[in-house]
Amino acid sequence: MSFVRRADPSTTYIDNIYIHKFGAPNSKFAAQREAPSTAFQNSFYNQQASTTPYVVTADGHSQTSAENQSNFCSDAAKDSPVVSNVSDNQSSELEVEFDEDEIRLKLQELEHALLDDGDDILFEISQAGSINDEWADPMKNVLLPNSPKESESSISCAGSNIGEPRTPKQLLFDCATALSEYNIDEAQAIIMELRQMVSIQGDPSQRIAAYLVEGLAARIVASGKGIYKALTCKDPPTLYQLSAMQILFEICPCFRFGFMAANYAIIEACRGEDKLHIIDFDINQGSQYITLLQYLTNNANKPRHLRITGVDDPETVQRTVGGLKVIGQRLEKLAEDCGVSFEFRAVGANIADVTPTMLDCRPGEALVVNFAFQLHHLPDESVSIMNERDQLLRMVKGLQPKLVTLVEQDANTNTAPFQIRFREVYDYYSALFDSLDATLPRESPDRMNVERQCLAREIVNILACEGPDRVERYEVAGKWRARMTMAGFTPCPFNGSVIGGIRSLLKSYCDRYKFEEDHGGLHFGWGEKSLIVSSAWR
Repeated sequence: MSFVRRADPSTTYIDNIYIHKFGAPNSKFAAQREAPSTAFQNSFYNQQASTTPYVVTADGHSQTSAENQSNFCSDAAKDSPVVSNVSDNQSSELEVEFDEDEIRLKLQELEHALLDDGDDILFEISQAGSINDEWADPMKNVLLPNSPKESESSISCAGSNIGEPRTPKQLLFDCATALSEYNIDEAQAIIMELRQMVSIQGDPSQRIAAYLVEGLAARIVASGKGIYKALTCKDPPTLYQLSAMQILFEICPCFRFGFMAANYAIIEACRGEDKLHIIDFDINQGSQYITLLQYLTNNANKPRHLRITGVDDPETVQRTVGGLKVIGQRLEKLAEDCGVSFEFRAVGANIADVTPTMLDCRPGEALVVNFAFQLHHLPDESVSIMNERDQLLRMVKGLQPKLVTLVEQDANTNTAPFQIRFREVYDYYSALFDSLDATLPRESPDRMNVERQCLAREIVNILACEGPDRVERYEVAGKWRARMTMAGFTPCPFNGSVIGGIRSLLKSYCDRYKFEEDHGGLHFGWGEKSLIVSSAWR
């Protein structure tokens, strides 16, 4: 059951559905609600949605209502709240899962032999004759200088002193260790203890702990796949409500600036082009191109004709509300208002099945391919010999695009062993939950929906699923550089005006948001943790 109320198919869009305004970006919300004293009480399946709809008013502002507050009243003593209603047939025998993990670790060793960020592997491969001298030096330049390792996490679990109570963080890492050592009884005991200490309405550390413990619990009963499918953050918006994913993109500047950087790269690369064709493999609700079209309104160097091809699964394309065809109609209307000659084409196909002929590339067009938070969903060589991730990159290279833009999370949840993966998840999502605390009050229903449907969904998948069922497979920037280079692409650094513009805009936000350029990519983060990376390639 999704916590963002599904759209009424009879509902139609209004023009300013994407306009979503908050207070000053650096403003603080004084109102803080004290966390409940009971355990993490809400079940992903049983509780009602706590969605406060976004009411779009005539002046373009969004208002919220507190009428749909969440009802947190489930029994804390029951089994894992996150999986309380997952049917028994979705569980598998634990011994089988661990046998599969052992096999997976062997496969990961092979994967490391093919693609790694360290200099040892370059030596081993070159000795084996896999990389000749002509390739060795360029690959070292890509992989070695300051390249992120398998985990850039700086947070580790300090051992608790004997006789002193363990903190939630210590308990979480102890539980992860117990699971990695197949000590299920100890892990279950820790989970019961943690549920009495955390709350999804508490401070950021309590909120992240509440969702992490449910990811660990789902791993024990192998229910992560069912939870991931039941929770969704991409439900189409209604007249009054944005999808949870759209809200996340709006309230977290790191995501917004990631899209902005990609748009800047597209505009710079295609300056003066007569015809521009953009292929987007995950257009979502088209927010990125609303900004792009608005920017082109008074731009003397805008293309004479802009064409966008959006790729999504067939079900999404045909959806009467929020489907790709509807998104295309909205973009066409906006382009008309902006004075931009525009054409939209929807391609209903799973990304791995897309062929060049389906994309309708035409002579005389400057071609741009946009990958925004999509490539990490495709399995790579550590999952399948098909390696759909690199296969798609090679196919795109064959289209001879003028530019490819890549926006991705900067973390390793792909090949890292479970304990390292857990530490990476703790680092990454702790920073993300902290950043949300600077944007929305803790009792905000919209914030809780974003955390529950988007972030918790990802956490459960990363921690509880293995093999093809684990689809949230982020990679660090160094790995993406290696993949893009091996697919035949070369970096296209952002120019100084783009970097200066982003730095200037970022000053209006909380000073803990960070931005830096590294190896041609733009890193957006919170504190010392990089969260999002935007890069451009030719």
